[in-house]
Amino acid sequence: MSPPAVPLPRRVRALPLFWRVFAIDVAVLALVFLLLVFAPVTVSIPIAGAELAVLAGGLAAMLALTFVLLRPALRPLVAVTSTMRRIDPLQPGQRVPVTGVPDVAELAQAFNEMLERLELERRTSGQRALSAQEDERRRVARELHDEVGQIFTAMMLQIESLDARIPAELRPELDELRETARAGATDVRGIAARLRPQLLDDLGLRSALNALVTSFAEQTGLEVERRIAAVELEPAHELVVYRVAQEALTNVARHAAATRVAVSLGERDGAVVLEVRDDGRGLRDGEAGGSNGIPGMRERAMLIGATLTLTAAEPRGTTVRLRVPDAAR
Repeated sequence: MSPPAVPLPRRVRALPLFWRVFAIDVAVLALVFLLLVFAPVTVSIPIAGAELAVLAGGLAAMLALTFVLLRPALRPLVAVTSTMRRIDPLQPGQRVPVTGVPDVAELAQAFNEMLERLELERRTSGQRALSAQEDERRRVARELHDEVGQIFTAMMLQIESLDARIPAELRPELDELRETARAGATDVRGIAARLRPQLLDDLGLRSALNALVTSFAEQTGLEVERRIAAVELEPAHELVVYRVAQEALTNVARHAAATRVAVSLGERDGAVVLEVRDDGRGLRDGEAGGSNGIPGMRERAMLIGATLTLTAAEPRGTTVRLRVPDAAR
């Protein structure tokens, strides 16, 4: 049995783009040739006005026919290029649809393969850079705690030893010095904790986030609602979740002018989801793409195969949502 015949329009659509354009040119030029041969049209020298009008009309008809035939042939290529321009490198997983004529489909497939290679290389190099950065943060935090913190502790001990020996008129200055040393020690511990949260290493993500939220509420005086559940993630992924929450809360304190913040962590639809929602002024134009640490949060999310979205909250404010799917866990 012979295979079924393929309809002519489908065979034409399956032609490579070069041959489709060539066929359209052949059709248009052949039509012009036939009109010149069989149409009762003559051209005199010098050309008459009526003859010029006929030739201008023929040229317009030829251009219109070329436009009508070429537009659908090139439409898939236009769709592919417009999709390429919309792809955001900080949101992995986006791909160009592999459709259209063979040449366009091959171009889309090659572009998708290039995206996969770039995403893999960027994720690998980014993970190495993130690991090196966190190692450096850990070292600096340890040195701050062990060395600078010890200096402030020694200062407070020396101040205490002087307390009983100084004259009464110098006691206010000594008390002020004691408070300065105590505040310095507290600041050093806070900086060390922000650089590398020890609770994250010792007690896990849930305890570290609770401590972060408590510290945020104490420092800002904002009302904070929390719903932080225990979840299972790899240590590197726990660190990304913690850093995104830390940066989101920092943005609320610095830019949102909010009165209330809600922080939640839990499993939803087969993924671990972190949400930080505030009732502040919301995002201004351009902020979602290039300010306030948002590119850094997107970069961290990309490195573990998670997705970060920023949306307007209701009735006002901003919601930062980090979603770590099963495949990334």
